[in-house]
Amino acid sequence: MLDEMRAIVSVLVGKALEGDTNAASIVLAKVLPSVKAQMEKTEFAFNSAAPISEQVAQVLDAVAGGQLAPDVGRLVIDSIARLSDVRAQEDLSARIEALEEASNASR
Repeated sequence: MLDEMRAIVSVLVGKALEGDTNAASIVLAKVLPSVKAQMEKTEFAFNSAAPISEQVAQVLDAVAGGQLAPDVGRLVIDSIARLSDVRAQEDLSARIEALEEASNASR
């Protein structure tokens, strides 16, 4: 099986060298790492202790002021929303636990 794989690779490389763009694409995809976009680090005024709506407004102000790219702003807002959801679930869990303890104590 290893010999067959070597033969396949040899054929692909040969076709790529002859100008076959599909073969070249396959060979390059296996040899070179994928290029992934990386966002530049940015800094803007942000108060993480502020209420959620104010945090989102801070991000929107940074986007409007050109300090933050719109796609990065969207990612930050999505992250704020997810963190808000996690905090809400934790708060709900704590409230349920407190109600259960109070209910058990009154029995």
